[in-house]
Amino acid sequence: MTDPKKIRNFCIIAHIDHGKSTLADRMLEETKTLDPKQMHAQVLDSMELEQERGITIKSHAITMEYTASDGITYILNLVDTPGHVDFSYEVSRSLAAAEGALLIVDAAQGVEAQTIANLYLAIDSNLEILPVINKIDLPSAQVEMASRQLVELIGCDIDDILLVSAKEGIGIGELLEEIVKRVPPPGGDPDAPFRALIFDSMYDNYRGAITFIRVVDGEITPGKEVFFHQTRKRYTAEDIGILRLDKIPRKKLSVGEVGYLVTGCKEIRDTRVGDTVVDYLLRDKLESLPGYREPKSMVFSGMFPADHENYENLREALTKLSLNDASLRYDPETSTALGFGFRCGFLGLLHMEIIQERLEREFDLNLISTVPSVRYKVVENNGTESWLSNPVDFPDRGRIDHIEEPIVRGQIITPTDHIGAVMKLARDRRGAFINQEYLEKTRVNLTYDFPLAEVVFDFYDRLKSQTRGYASFDYDFINYKPAELIKLEIMINGDPIDALSMIVHVDKGYDWGRKVVDKLKNLIPRQLFEVAIQAADGGKIVARSTVKALRKNVTAKCYGGDITRKRKLLEKQKEGKKRMKQFGSVEVPQEAFLAILKVDD
Repeated sequence: MTDPKKIRNFCIIAHIDHGKSTLADRMLEETKTLDPKQMHAQVLDSMELEQERGITIKSHAITMEYTASDGITYILNLVDTPGHVDFSYEVSRSLAAAEGALLIVDAAQGVEAQTIANLYLAIDSNLEILPVINKIDLPSAQVEMASRQLVELIGCDIDDILLVSAKEGIGIGELLEEIVKRVPPPGGDPDAPFRALIFDSMYDNYRGAITFIRVVDGEITPGKEVFFHQTRKRYTAEDIGILRLDKIPRKKLSVGEVGYLVTGCKEIRDTRVGDTVVDYLLRDKLESLPGYREPKSMVFSGMFPADHENYENLREALTKLSLNDASLRYDPETSTALGFGFRCGFLGLLHMEIIQERLEREFDLNLISTVPSVRYKVVENNGTESWLSNPVDFPDRGRIDHIEEPIVRGQIITPTDHIGAVMKLARDRRGAFINQEYLEKTRVNLTYDFPLAEVVFDFYDRLKSQTRGYASFDYDFINYKPAELIKLEIMINGDPIDALSMIVHVDKGYDWGRKVVDKLKNLIPRQLFEVAIQAADGGKIVARSTVKALRKNVTAKCYGGDITRKRKLLEKQKEGKKRMKQFGSVEVPQEAFLAILKVDD
């Protein structure tokens, strides 16, 4: 058994691209955890997408051994965390598995919105915060500015701030020493019954669902019967061990240790992040650890194969992805325009982008996705409540008492030069101003309450373009509020196209309708008859655009003669077009569905 006093569990929290994964690489090198042949850039980011985008999507954990200046060898457990707001619940569970957090700030960028959001999560978890300024070797580094911001943010002394360069390996030894000195050893009772927190899980084709745990009390050995609190499932511990790049088996995991647990469970939804694993024999006497939350989909979109023959391939691909991602939800859906597909639920827009890109890359699928929507609460006149995530299911207006939309609290950190542009954007997106706080003379932190539907669409892209890429944004769900919402239907020659339907605020019905029909006018190919494109709110048409008919010059063969000859041919053509319009159908190209996602361009 490892003495808990020699264990240090910590995590790294930082904004995207502030050097979190690179710092982890240097720590692994300094502690000689991995063979030099195993080392490569962003070694903990195992997915190709993570390496390309420079972000952490799936959290990782790794155990290091470090001999400190006092001659004692300590066990350092790094519980890596995802960086994006979509995965904030996973971040909170990783924080719950640790006693300390390295708060990393880019010396050139300073404190960003996500830094603050994850810092508050760490403070709520009562973690010891070690402020670290990274990238001090950059010519554009402003160490004094970043130091001032950190002092104001967490109230630390300027001497407590550690200066490192993860790329060059500067200050890594000093950082490891400070982790040993300042991060407290784990608590817990080694003689109490076994209890552990699940902070992550993954699926293995041969061994089933593998859970990553932090032992809170007692110890676990292979063969022990365990019980999962939330799913009420009983399993036997087949294999346990610690985490390096591979899984290294151990005969025992005890208080404070971080490792893996294999139970032979074949369903990843039974091993939920945040759940508590306890000794089966004492399951009724042991309480679950606080903070568990069901995975909640916030953004919904329909996914359809471009080729209808790939429907079964898409189903199989989603099934395989959901084995490793318990937060992915999908249900079969049928669209008159796009055929058979799936209505998928995601944690956020980034989560949706990642899933779509993985489906296209790993499973060689060509997909069409519908406009992202959020989940609304519908309260009917008789008091019954229901959830609405697909515009097609929008109920009859006469039955609705009111509809509630999800509201998020957003933090925008921007240079003071761009305050006006940011406030205008927030006002356009129905943001309610809450607070304005100057971090220093040149940067300001703006707090707004936004409807989630206004944020998930393209808010981040617009914010970046308005502020020349300098602003950062983070949000957190707070509650549901009543709002006046309508279903905007797009009709082509009187036929509604369900895949283009959307739920919008009543004040934006006309603007959206006008933009969509104008965009579609340029994308739908011309026919031999006029094509009417209309946006409708219920039975009321709010915007219309017309694709002009292709004209054949039927009078070309008339050389002179009486005008009635030409008129007769034109009348005949007119009758034919009328008949064609009656029976003709318009094929909507794939580009039309993708264009709706960029309707503001």
